[in-house]
Amino acid sequence: MVVPSKPESNNGSNPNPVVRRSSSPGVLSILYSVTKKVGTVAIVYLLGYYNISVAWLIGPVILSVVRDEWKKTSDARRALAKAAAMSNEKEVIIARIDELPAWVYFPDVERAEWVNRIVRQLWPNANHYARDLLRTVIEPNIRNALAAFKLPGFKFDKMILGTIPFRVGGVKVYDHNVSRNEIIMDLDFFYAGDCDISFTLSGIPGGIKDFQLHGMLRVVMKPLIQTIPLVGGLQLFFLNNPTIDFNLVGAADVLDVPGVSDILRRIIVEQVAALMVLPNKLPITLSDVVPAHILKTPEPEGVLRVHVVEAKELMKMDIGVLGKGKSDPYAIITVGAQQFRTQIINNTVSPKWDYWCEAEVSSQKAQIITVQCWDWDPGFPGVQNDDFLGRASVEVSTVVKKGELDIWLTLEEAKHGMVHLRLSWHTLTDDLQALPLALAETQQLRVTSMSTAILMVYLDSAKNLPDARPGRRPDPIATLGVGKDTQSTHGIFRTDSPVWERGFTFLVKNPETDSFTLKVTDQKTNNDIGRLEYHLAKLLTSENLELSDQPLLLQHSGPISRVRLSLRLRILKHYDPEIDGPLLEGDDDAVDGSSISSKRESPKALSKQFSRGDSVRSVGGQSVGGQSVGGKSVGGSSVSSVQPSKDKLSTQTSVQEEAENFSEELSTPLESTNNATVLHRTPSATSSAGEAGLGRIQMTLRYAVPRQRLVVVIHKVANLPSKDPNSIPDPYVKLYLLPERSKESKRKTEVMKDNCNPTYDETFEYIISLGDINSRQLEVTVVTKKTWFQSQSPVMGQVILNLGDLDLVKGFTAWYDLMPETERDS
Repeated sequence: MVVPSKPESNNGSNPNPVVRRSSSPGVLSILYSVTKKVGTVAIVYLLGYYNISVAWLIGPVILSVVRDEWKKTSDARRALAKAAAMSNEKEVIIARIDELPAWVYFPDVERAEWVNRIVRQLWPNANHYARDLLRTVIEPNIRNALAAFKLPGFKFDKMILGTIPFRVGGVKVYDHNVSRNEIIMDLDFFYAGDCDISFTLSGIPGGIKDFQLHGMLRVVMKPLIQTIPLVGGLQLFFLNNPTIDFNLVGAADVLDVPGVSDILRRIIVEQVAALMVLPNKLPITLSDVVPAHILKTPEPEGVLRVHVVEAKELMKMDIGVLGKGKSDPYAIITVGAQQFRTQIINNTVSPKWDYWCEAEVSSQKAQIITVQCWDWDPGFPGVQNDDFLGRASVEVSTVVKKGELDIWLTLEEAKHGMVHLRLSWHTLTDDLQALPLALAETQQLRVTSMSTAILMVYLDSAKNLPDARPGRRPDPIATLGVGKDTQSTHGIFRTDSPVWERGFTFLVKNPETDSFTLKVTDQKTNNDIGRLEYHLAKLLTSENLELSDQPLLLQHSGPISRVRLSLRLRILKHYDPEIDGPLLEGDDDAVDGSSISSKRESPKALSKQFSRGDSVRSVGGQSVGGQSVGGKSVGGSSVSSVQPSKDKLSTQTSVQEEAENFSEELSTPLESTNNATVLHRTPSATSSAGEAGLGRIQMTLRYAVPRQRLVVVIHKVANLPSKDPNSIPDPYVKLYLLPERSKESKRKTEVMKDNCNPTYDETFEYIISLGDINSRQLEVTVVTKKTWFQSQSPVMGQVILNLGDLDLVKGFTAWYDLMPETERDS
């Protein structure tokens, strides 16, 4: 029986294959093919006829392809983050093993799923607060920033947060070394919602969707009061710049390409930083019984002075006649929301900047200094045309421990390159005797930009301002300044008695001669409606160097126009741990502790030895200053130590007792770990040239918890063998992070010519999570530079460390015996 085929449908959605193969090409398809070919020939002909380069045709095509590929990656990343934000804690742990919540890695961080359930309930009401914040604070600042790029008329049209709330990955509440008048906690904050924000820019409509933000948010609840709600207010701020990403939609989508979108992204990051990245804080008042200045006056803990000296061996990014030539490097220094930039040095890979800057620090243990090196290239203003040369970072707490730090840092995310920094920590005091010393120090440095004091200003309000025009009240905005540094309040509309309640800080070069100025301007007409100039020398004669809540007469204003403010001056004092004592000694679970850090501080005696470069040994998670021990052998890999120095043991009774305790630990029998035999031996079993007679190497290892980095410092190598006096080795140290011996994990020091006892003091870092580090090994190899007749550099000795067996969070410095090279197969 033959089943007749179904007739072909009119719309051609399901054509019969037999009929399609048997039918001849239609007239329409032939005409389409001819038209397409003629159009292509016509385009090529017209391009040639008008002498138009084919690049005008190829350029947009290439740009479109690059944009599509870039958006695929960013869209996939945002989709993954949004899925995690919508999932519960269990699903996140199962699906995203590489990005586990903070409480998985850090025992002092609590689970926060109960917080997320509360946030989901409160989220619908948060939209109103966010709308007011965007309208009154963010919108004017973005408008002013875009105007600098000739992009006027920015305005938010619609602001909806969506239905997906932010998530908290973990909570740490500080209960040690915290004032009884405050509660401090850190939140692992993550937002990847479905917000819908539309705006207009120069008459062009656009929008932002898939906005994402991830960072460590600190919440300070203070002061504690005896009436409901028991807490006077909140301070919210990020310890360091959070990670921000978003997707442009609408007509603004044409800007969402690499480079062009950097303008808007950079401006948004800057506005978030200006709002709530240290030293800036977002205050929220909860009770009227608490004076506003308690919450809203910034209180830095000190000032960090940074000297960017130079860099060396930077990558060559500019193309010369014979290939890669030089670079035009400059550096960007970032401390929280504060950013500084050196000058550009042309045509060199070893620039000498000699650049000085100062940054306010509000959290010694949580903030970091980041240095990024760039190769300057000409291009469109505001677009990132420059080539990245690498970055390096230092924890502020490292500088605070020592008072001063002079260090060479190896650049990350670069093939090679190092940067030289000199850092010093300055505390704040109201002792006038510190001022002559501070002035003398700046004169010695011969750097005119250095400061001797810091001024904290709380601007409360103004009253009885004159009308901007007859019959129209002003739109007042206040601009405050000391020297060349000026800062502004937000504008308030249609009032002659504005209330700002804002805190500001200014670095002061010389309080004996400098003045504080305040100018009130009408936003509509840009006319001045009041001025104030206050000589800071008056504060030097005031009690505690303070002026508290005073109404001061405005000049060039109405006869009864007043501004109410408070001033507090503090002198910068160079911190010396030998004289002033340790600032970070004691329990690390403190007010300024990192949100995910463990106890890492050493006793004062040990910190002094550490600052001098003396060894600190670590066995079984304990560290002892002045000596170096060890003695592990794992599957042919060794971790060994040197004989302790008797003169050092005799100087400290506590160190001697700890050494005796460790001798008992080292005399324990063999034990099995991961099917490998671990041999513990006494320190006296080694010689000055190490167990194998190949020499020793001194290293510092620690894990920087907030930055998720393994830090390795190669200090020195001692007693390398030299059989031929006429052929002294040229040693350098090479590192790999095993199990893979890849170029990404390769690090190496400089070559020291003709030296059996080289000193390097070079720092290297690996970006690695604390969960992953337990399964990794660090291979440290001492190599002598190869000669022209050698195929590879001869190995002089090697140490392989099982990182999971070391107490890296505390950190330690130790000597290790160099052993023969381990076969790569093992």
